[in-house]
Amino acid sequence: MDLATLVSSTLLGNSLRDWALALLAFAFTFMVLPLLRGFVSREARKHRGRELPTAIALLLHLLEHTSQLVLLTVALFFAERILTLPDPLDGLFDRLIIISLWLQVGLWGMAAVRFALQRRTAAGHDPRLAGSLEIVIFVARLIVWAIVILLALDNLGVNVTTLVAGLGVGGIAIALAVQTVLGDLFASLSIALDKPFTIGDMLRIDDIEGNVEKIGIKSTRLRSVSGEQVILSNAELLKSRVRNLGRMQQRRALFSIRVAYDTPYEKLQQVPALVEAAVKQYARARFTHCRLKNLGESALEYEVLFFVPHEGSDELAEATDVVNLAIVRQFGNAGIGFAHPMRTVEMRQPLRS
Repeated sequence: MDLATLVSSTLLGNSLRDWALALLAFAFTFMVLPLLRGFVSREARKHRGRELPTAIALLLHLLEHTSQLVLLTVALFFAERILTLPDPLDGLFDRLIIISLWLQVGLWGMAAVRFALQRRTAAGHDPRLAGSLEIVIFVARLIVWAIVILLALDNLGVNVTTLVAGLGVGGIAIALAVQTVLGDLFASLSIALDKPFTIGDMLRIDDIEGNVEKIGIKSTRLRSVSGEQVILSNAELLKSRVRNLGRMQQRRALFSIRVAYDTPYEKLQQVPALVEAAVKQYARARFTHCRLKNLGESALEYEVLFFVPHEGSDELAEATDVVNLAIVRQFGNAGIGFAHPMRTVEMRQPLRS
């Protein structure tokens, strides 16, 4: 067989020349696209520390998340355009291209969601938000892939309207069966979006007090002050009255001092100044007032109020310890005594007849 006969021979209705051109187009496309993507990725890494415009940063992020399978599909597409294939084989190629392209659309959609959430987390400068963002990503993944699958099926010729209607009826039945799980899911989404607390915050819920360790799809886990892990349903958690101690800017110390009634008036006037000097022994404390609040049954009761910054769980206890010792020392030096609970009982002799 001479060269002319070989060139003019056909395979599946295409000449050898057409097959050679298709192979060349496939090889060229499959080699050039990865090289282009690698070049863009290298340039993006050079500018990673710089603040790029959002559109350019998003485009570079999507290019980095372009699948090798899609590059292969694009190469097959250009090669297949050169050839004239039988209808079954041509239809198979078309379906493979549609599936792979919609797969890449889904990957790009999830990459865009992660990009937006990471930008928002970085803008807030609060790394504790990363735990709650997992919930948003989970819900976004369900939505993105559900839309991608429906659009892909529609491009493949499936009657999506009937499918959506069927899924709607089935979805209602499933929702009724797992309404508790769905309630926790929507509650976790509410926590992630509204952010009443984040990982690391200390919460007080009824008689439970502890630090948030994880915010999950169904439950939130706390490490209580006594050491055990407490698992709370997200739906029940939002129904409770939650006190977020982790967002307190300062903590209050409010207590009473009982001074004996027989203390001279001149020394009673010194009590507020002595207490203020004692509070100032703790450098981070902010004195508010010391006032004679009540004339009790057996003592003069002074109310003391001061604040300390909330930067640690032991800050208030440490400040109270320092201030109390300083008050004892100040009162001792001034000759002011503390009152003790006592009651005077008068004993009378019985009358003699």
